[in-house]
Amino acid sequence: MSGLKTTSQTDLARLRATGDFAWDGTDEDDRPLSLEEMQAGIDANRKKRGRPVGALKESTTIRFDRDVLEMFRASGPGWQTRMNAALRDWLKSHSPTRGS
Repeated sequence: MSGLKTTSQTDLARLRATGDFAWDGTDEDDRPLSLEEMQAGIDANRKKRGRPVGALKESTTIRFDRDVLEMFRASGPGWQTRMNAALRDWLKSHSPTRGS
């Protein structure tokens, strides 16, 4: 098994013997986080996930012709945003109601 790194039994024994990390108090960068600091970091990370507060977009299901979708998808990432912009542009000169 050349080229593969393995952990020997001696390494495992040495790791188990060292026990918990003990901060020597000299370097603040080496200080372990307190439970409050860890929780604040977790909370801050959770706030970043999901749709931004106040987002005005709404999820829906709609069917388009395959060739229309293929054209937008072929334009690369952001195709849904470009499709939304094309519909918005169309609305500037057309009425979305029937008979127009």
